[in-house]
Amino acid sequence: MTASKLCALVACAIAASVVLVRPACAAPQAVEVVDEVSIGDRMSRIDVYSPAMNRVISNRVIRAAGDGPAPTLYLLTGAGGAEDGISWWDDTDVRDFFADKHVNVVLPTGGAFSLYTDWLADDPIAGRNRWQTYLTRELPAAVDTQLGTTGRNAIGGVSMSAGSAIDLAVQASDVYSAVASYSGCPWTSDPAGIAMASAVVMRGGGNPANMWGSPGGEVWRSHDPSINAGRLAGKTVYLSAASGIPGPIDRGGIPSPIIEAIASSCTGSFAARLTDLGMPPIYLNRPLGSHTWGQFETDLHDSWPHLARAIGA
Repeated sequence: MTASKLCALVACAIAASVVLVRPACAAPQAVEVVDEVSIGDRMSRIDVYSPAMNRVISNRVIRAAGDGPAPTLYLLTGAGGAEDGISWWDDTDVRDFFADKHVNVVLPTGGAFSLYTDWLADDPIAGRNRWQTYLTRELPAAVDTQLGTTGRNAIGGVSMSAGSAIDLAVQASDVYSAVASYSGCPWTSDPAGIAMASAVVMRGGGNPANMWGSPGGEVWRSHDPSINAGRLAGKTVYLSAASGIPGPIDRGGIPSPIIEAIASSCTGSFAARLTDLGMPPIYLNRPLGSHTWGQFETDLHDSWPHLARAIGA
């Protein structure tokens, strides 16, 4: 099926299921840390009240090694939002890897099938999603106060959240000075991008029209990293993907050749876009790898020196 035909089918499905709701209003309370629970040596669960979503969001945190203020790395997970037990925390060595590093690592829980963006309207299934506000304003403010950070931040995302991480770095240029995209698709507003983004949202039962309005419209374009790539100027951008051919890097994970092959194409196109703008990213396209946590863990390790230099870790 061609991308244009897939996009047309998605558009028809959206049109058939649009639910008109009023945009939600933020709760009047201020953002605040409502609880912190130790879950290991220099590790805790920090619960943050989000006025934008009017609920408490849990975040697992690895506190920086050493003394003094440290920068912060925010790591977003895939389509299940870590609520399904699939995440950096559950499936990689993230705790051991960062145990000796002078950086705070924050791993939010939630946001399944949301693209980690602010939706235009509440959704009867997906609920209220104001993840851009949470991840660029509310959570960094709470973390900076709670942990006494340097205020310098990087963000990384994998699979569903890879493109979202790029978009968040575009939307909040004052918050994130470095960004990593692991095996994702940093585009949203052309026919293929609309189809892929809509498929993620609809997989969770949500309506893409409640997210960004009419497919391909102004809001979709405003969140398309390819269109807005120039706004990443001055930032460290790390992009990685693999061919989709399973290999030793997958280390027993369940390969997803088609998904990774699509991610490779998307990531390569975005790397070329940045290069054309005179902003060449750090770009890695592995000959073997098939959308598994073994691959993502390896790419996180590879990206860290670049992110660390950018935020002074």
